Amino acid sequence: MKRWVKKLLIGLGILLLILLAANFGLNIWLKTQLPGYIKKNTDYKVSYKTLDVDLGSGNIFASGITVNSKNPQNTNVIGLQGTIDTLKISRFGIYDAIFNKTISSSDLLLAKPNLNIILARPVDRKTGKKRNPVLFENIRINKGTINIFKYTKQKFLSVQELDLFVENLQMTEESVEDKLPVVFDKYDIKGKNFFFRPDNVYAITISTISTADGQMSVGNFRLIPLLNFDQFKRFYPKKPKLFEFSIPKMEFKDIVLAKNKISLANADFQNPVLTVYNTGIKSPKTEKKINFEVNLEDIRLNNAAVIVNKPDGTRLLSAKILNIKVNQLKFDKVTAEEMIPVGYKDFRFSGKDIQYSNHQNFSVESIALNPKSGEIRNLILSPGTPEAGKGSMDLKTDHIAFNINKFEFVKRKLNLDLKDVLVENIKGTVKAGATKPKVNKGPGIIQSVIVRKMSVKNSDVVYDKGMQPLAFHDLNATVNNIEIGPKPNNQGLSFKIKDYFLTTRNFAYKTQFYHLSAGLLKLNKNKILVNNFAMKPLISRAQFIRMIPVERDLYDIKVSQISADGSWDLFSDSKSINASNVTVLSADANIFRSKIPKDDPKVKPLYSKLLRSIKIPMTVNHLDLKNSVLVYEEDTPESAGPGKLTFSNFNMNVKNLNSAKTKGKPTRVDIKIDCSFMNLAPLSVNWNFDVADQNDRFSIAGRTTNLPANGINPFIRPYLHVTATSGTIQEMLFNFKGNPSGLNGAFNLKHKDLKIAVLNKENHEKKGVLTAVANLFIRSDSGKFPEAVAVENVERDPTKSFFNLFWKGIEQGLKKTLIGVNVDKTEKTVKNAVSSVKEVKQTVKELKQDIKAKKEEPKPQEQKKEKKGFLKGVFKKKEKPGTE
Repeated sequence: MKRWVKKLLIGLGILLLILLAANFGLNIWLKTQLPGYIKKNTDYKVSYKTLDVDLGSGNIFASGITVNSKNPQNTNVIGLQGTIDTLKISRFGIYDAIFNKTISSSDLLLAKPNLNIILARPVDRKTGKKRNPVLFENIRINKGTINIFKYTKQKFLSVQELDLFVENLQMTEESVEDKLPVVFDKYDIKGKNFFFRPDNVYAITISTISTADGQMSVGNFRLIPLLNFDQFKRFYPKKPKLFEFSIPKMEFKDIVLAKNKISLANADFQNPVLTVYNTGIKSPKTEKKINFEVNLEDIRLNNAAVIVNKPDGTRLLSAKILNIKVNQLKFDKVTAEEMIPVGYKDFRFSGKDIQYSNHQNFSVESIALNPKSGEIRNLILSPGTPEAGKGSMDLKTDHIAFNINKFEFVKRKLNLDLKDVLVENIKGTVKAGATKPKVNKGPGIIQSVIVRKMSVKNSDVVYDKGMQPLAFHDLNATVNNIEIGPKPNNQGLSFKIKDYFLTTRNFAYKTQFYHLSAGLLKLNKNKILVNNFAMKPLISRAQFIRMIPVERDLYDIKVSQISADGSWDLFSDSKSINASNVTVLSADANIFRSKIPKDDPKVKPLYSKLLRSIKIPMTVNHLDLKNSVLVYEEDTPESAGPGKLTFSNFNMNVKNLNSAKTKGKPTRVDIKIDCSFMNLAPLSVNWNFDVADQNDRFSIAGRTTNLPANGINPFIRPYLHVTATSGTIQEMLFNFKGNPSGLNGAFNLKHKDLKIAVLNKENHEKKGVLTAVANLFIRSDSGKFPEAVAVENVERDPTKSFFNLFWKGIEQGLKKTLIGVNVDKTEKTVKNAVSSVKEVKQTVKELKQDIKAKKEEPKPQEQKKEKKGFLKGVFKKKEKPGTE
């Protein structure tokens, strides 16, 4: 053997002997001197029955250990008090423990520990310096009882019969402040009567906890408020909510607790119950960023119950049965910035017996929702606590279903794409709230909402606004491609619809004065059909007159059918109406106006200006009113009964009805009317105006033939106090042109055998003298067609309608050709006759006075007799009829 090898072996042997001697000596020293050394140089007092230390490996084995803090009042170090049946430490850092006062080990085994641990004060955040950390790579605890207290001596964490294996356990005050009392990589745990108190408001208790093959089971988990609701509001006036939560059983696996991360998989929560107490305080906005992360691979809540109370203690929300399943649920500082602060891959949600009570009450029998579809059964909405200005709903629907193409929030903006929505059997009433002034608002959270198809089936809905209900019975509607998105200037939302189809039967709408109804209403963007339309007054004419502050028309209308063809867009920002044909069949319209109420002082624009005021492009190529009846009645305080105009077999064609809003299209409106006037004679009218003409000029001309003169009595009698007793108006022509100031034109009248009667204004009885004289001046036959009389300078009252001006023109023409001139002559003649009679009466009066004077003078008897005979003859003549 070579010398150097021999020397090496001898040296190694000597070194080994030294190490063995040192290890033996150290064990002797530790057994006898370590407790005193620990007591002298550390903050703890330790005693034990046995102790073995392997200096080379750093392994320590001890039994019968008792440990206590020398100064329990020192809150700068971790406080310890209790016993440990067996302690085994692998690779203990002896040097760090002696010189750096740091306890570290790769493995720690505690058998039957019964320990009270008092945590040191929180980390000094200014220096970042930690006080007395305890670092273990791995820890095992068998049959332990552990109680952990904060440095204030308030219980923080406790557990009994604890069997624990943890890799990289860390338990310092820093982790406490992150709301995680312990952090580790892997674990195996079993224990009872777990208690955790994170703050002064809540405590968490667990009856049992155990793991097997990475699966954890927890029994009777409870989040318990330490204060009642009144105490919570008093001591924490700025906190918005108090929670109470219990889970009889939950299971999960692969839990990982890191400094700022919680993750687990296959979490299953059975029969959880959550109760929320609202204080009514709004949550303060905080700029603090979320600094922890939660990852739940799969989470299930089975048969959960939720109760949310209002500040006054009444119920806001309750859900008796909720089932939730979420795959890859994630919460972190990125998702926290979104409108829905969690991310997920997939979810399933269902619930039964859900109630919500506030201004509007909601009740749901069942609901089911997933990322691709949703369904609601038996939804009931009823009015809740009334709020001024807000509307309400009293509705129920059997079934709501929808399918989702896309649902996401990007940068706190909603992107929703619904494939279809179905609502069935809606029954009830919607009451509108007060109309609020329009305010230019931004688009809010909506970036894009698309509903590709929405259907409402077999419904009866009443929309009530201001006590004016609008009723849809047997309503069926389909709307395709609804698009909602921000306007280009972000001032609100745009709304577009591609097409729609609506049918309803027994449609009804009630206003203050009318009941509107239709037997059938069909509507889409290219066709409208209304059958059996009616607009009936709810009150009598007398009641109507008493109720209106100023004069106003009262309508009574029935229409067999209204139809329209064309295209119209009434829902988007670019609204328009372009109808090729609108047809009204068999209308029966009565229009009544009383002049008893005060005149309406508002200026009445002509029809061209009214059409021009329509804000959207509107064109109706042909509007046809067929086989109809139009009756106009009007009365005045002086008239006995209303004047009446009747137009039967009424047919009207309107060409190019428009609002002058479509560039390049003609704006002239031509109206042709053919009807039977007063059910006696044909009447034709041609009327036109240009909507784009700012001067609102118009032209109207017409002709009627073979009209019995007495046919116009119902209208001229109340106003002119004249009736035609016989004769025929063989032809009447009028041709007027006008503007908002008045009209001018020509009027022709051809008549035969015409006789009139002048009436008394009070009782409508004939005035014999005036009638006789008037007929003296009327030629019974006009002979050949007379020359037209000029209708001129007919001024328009701007507070009256167009037809008031039109009638003034007819009235002037009638007066000039038929009534006005002759009546004037008659009245002049009668006045002259009356004047003559007055002169005779005055002469007789003077004679009477003279005779009376003569009587008083004494005269012979013969003269008296002679004069008496003279007077007798005079008075006999006076008594004859017609003498005056």
